[in-house]
Amino acid sequence: MSGNVTGGVLVVGVVGDREQVVAPLAHGEHPEAVLARHGLRALRARSARLAEGGALELTYEVTPLTGIPPEVPSTRRDPDVGDDEVGEPFQRVAAYALVTTDRHVLLTQFNSRTNVPGDWGLPGGGLDPGESPDEGLHREVWEETGQRIELGPLLTVQSQHWVGRAPDGRLEDFHAVRIVHRATCPSPSPVVVHDVGGTTADARWVAFDELDGYPLSSSWRELTELTALADTANGTAAVDVPSDERAGE
Repeated sequence: MSGNVTGGVLVVGVVGDREQVVAPLAHGEHPEAVLARHGLRALRARSARLAEGGALELTYEVTPLTGIPPEVPSTRRDPDVGDDEVGEPFQRVAAYALVTTDRHVLLTQFNSRTNVPGDWGLPGGGLDPGESPDEGLHREVWEETGQRIELGPLLTVQSQHWVGRAPDGRLEDFHAVRIVHRATCPSPSPVVVHDVGGTTADARWVAFDELDGYPLSSSWRELTELTALADTANGTAAVDVPSDERAGE
């Protein structure tokens, strides 16, 4: 299996500061499934950091697992991929940020170099070799939006596995691991997409009460902390982004 984290991904379960398990994340596996195999239930994702030797450590607060372990979902296959077709396994670790101000959230739009052109999501992207999630996140947000952010706590880790065709037609057995942080932007400014030739078509500060008008890609529709922002629109105060960005221009 190839991937963009040369040392691989390790799942660490802790109670307090005491390690309960350290295990590798296999291709296509969710970190919480790794913990379940070791008799542990994830309470929350605590941190994501690059360790010595180049391995990425995903640390969870855990408790003993009781009852039936969670079901492991089957691998999704795109409709045009036959059951006998085999793609090249690739594990891509990426970092993203839910960047908010008092009443706006920072979104980016996917372009035709992706399989979801026109959809919207959070700023972020794949880590460069040897890059920590924090470093990669600051770099990606700047490249895609021109904003400087302050990272908050780790929000969640998403894991999705499917077999499908890339926009260039290549068949991929793809494992996406997405590290999602909360973040703020102390000095929001007009959005600038610096990453010319990348996968970002547009980026905007979107008012919470306008979120429903932006089609989110499937992975971001599942992030309740993002979709719930529309419910907080009433009662928020203060214009906090430049006026041209509020207009979506």
